[in-house]
Amino acid sequence: MNLAATHEPGTAVRTAVSQGSALQPEFEALISGCGICVLEEAHISLAGRDRERWLNGMITNNVRDLQPGHGVYAFVLNPQGHIQGDLYVFQQGERFVVETERPQLDTLIALFRRYIIMDQVELEDWTDKFTTIGVVGPKARETLARISWNTELDPLEFGQLSWDGGEVRVVHGDNASVPSYRLWVRQDQVDNIWQALERAGGLRVHSDALEALRVASGIPKFGQDIRNRDLPQETGQQRALNFNKGCYIGQEIVERIRSRGAVHRTFIGFELEGASPAAGTKILNDGKEVGEITSIVSIPTAAGEQTIAVGYLRKEFAAGDKEVTAATSRVKPRGLPFSEFLVAH
Repeated sequence: MNLAATHEPGTAVRTAVSQGSALQPEFEALISGCGICVLEEAHISLAGRDRERWLNGMITNNVRDLQPGHGVYAFVLNPQGHIQGDLYVFQQGERFVVETERPQLDTLIALFRRYIIMDQVELEDWTDKFTTIGVVGPKARETLARISWNTELDPLEFGQLSWDGGEVRVVHGDNASVPSYRLWVRQDQVDNIWQALERAGGLRVHSDALEALRVASGIPKFGQDIRNRDLPQETGQQRALNFNKGCYIGQEIVERIRSRGAVHRTFIGFELEGASPAAGTKILNDGKEVGEITSIVSIPTAAGEQTIAVGYLRKEFAAGDKEVTAATSRVKPRGLPFSEFLVAH
């Protein structure tokens, strides 16, 4: 799931953005130490005897064979194969728990309810049950160990841990570039857990540092890089797709693309020279639109800030042997992630 800080424990909810020179130590914590943040996540419980069959027909990944304590990443599509949202699904035995970003919550609940017809599926909004704390960076596991939490989990595996008379769920994230964990904690546990993580060496990080990490890791964000007109294979997120699970909404289009190789553009990284264009700027070749920048960030480095971007580009231009521009900037396509910015120097 995408990283986005929302608020500091003990304060009113607000968007937390680090400013100026604060970005460098925060980004450094994310790539060489341990950053901690409150994440803008929402949760939906799906129970009832038909939950497995129904959910498997709603999303692009397979939950039928999902073992308790494990999760998958998936898209929700419309019948035309366009992405309507992204989410994680976790198998909790008697129920599935869906995790998504808060801005998607109302849309996904409305969409789910529309397709619960004769099915025995009990949907409940669990967003207010938990606050999600992110623990991110190469020393994330070490930081959790300092407060006596064992985190020997595979990506998208979760476990239950005891804390202050209650239970905390720990989810191992799936960012392949940087280790990360998500803690689902009760509201009354947040401040104590936060303070324990700070004492254990975690550094509070804000939304611009998390956004820089997201873009450098090459992870698209729904609503920004993934829009409801985009097709799954265009996003490059093959981890969201299962081609052996049977029918689901939009499956015919996804299978047609797989069999024919019919997408003409791909999600890709860009190195920029010249004045930085804004997100949404079209990429041109000889005056013709061939792509679009969807996210752009500045990465702090020892030599100064480096601007990088992600977006979409027609496949015939992805090799970088044809000149493309965005506004007044020269654009060099490249693969993802930006690995050189995800290691300490």
